[in-house]
Amino acid sequence: MAHAENEVSINRPANVVYAFLADGLNTKRWRPAVKTVALASGEAGSKGAVYSQTMAGPGGRTIAGDYEIVEAQPGKRLDFQVIAGPARPTGSFTLHETDGATTVRFALDLQPKGFMKLMGPMITKTMESEVGQLGELKAILERDLA
Repeated sequence: MAHAENEVSINRPANVVYAFLADGLNTKRWRPAVKTVALASGEAGSKGAVYSQTMAGPGGRTIAGDYEIVEAQPGKRLDFQVIAGPARPTGSFTLHETDGATTVRFALDLQPKGFMKLMGPMITKTMESEVGQLGELKAILERDLA
């Protein structure tokens, strides 16, 4: 199984961080690989919401990266499952607030199958890059929501 995670402390309350993460339309603001995103079905930020997303792929091609929110606990946890595209990881954002600052842990997991098993190191590197974007999330939330 491929796994990557990262953690950052953001000087904002957990409910503010959660609201920003739960609104999938914000992903383009802090994840540069996301090229387009739209709410495809369901209520924004709620369990069952599906977001249609295209991402930068290998060789400059765009690839599908649609995902569904599978768990939504406001201020605490947001889990998703990628439902379209060549790789379909599961992911979670876990939030913990202390003294007005929120620790955010972003984790991705993928069980490669078939041909993808041969691409394990490349998949892990891509996943590590994705969770590494938490620094950009921190910068945006602390700068733009000041």
